Amino acid sequence: MSEYPRLLQTVLDTTDPRRLAEFYRRLLGLAYRPGDEPPADGAPEEPDWLVLRSPDGTNRLAFQLVDRLPRTTWPSHDVPMQAHLDLTVPDTGALARQRRRAEELGAELLLDRSDDPEEPLFVFADPSGHPFCVFVSAAP
Repeated sequence: MSEYPRLLQTVLDTTDPRRLAEFYRRLLGLAYRPGDEPPADGAPEEPDWLVLRSPDGTNRLAFQLVDRLPRTTWPSHDVPMQAHLDLTVPDTGALARQRRRAEELGAELLLDRSDDPEEPLFVFADPSGHPFCVFVSAAP
């Protein structure tokens, strides 16, 4: 028995769990937990909880249905971020590629700091309005 609890996954509230799960599945190369996949026959669904896993089967992100979700007003603090995801890439070429991918998948660019010599980065909002950063980092 461990002395510390183990982080299982990060949960994001959303008014559309499938749409947000699909966004992050495609952005991060994750897979659905068995049983959470979209219906093969295209039948309508209204999931209230979905989980995405890494290729090794580790839970990474979960998506929880909420009735409403006030969008952050960041960089204004009227409605703060409260939490955000940090995603890293190895160099500025990868940063530019991931910007295009994120926007093609439905992300909205909130901040372009790609010319920062110390830490080039983009801040986006996902389709539910959650902010996330993609930046160049040599750290693992």
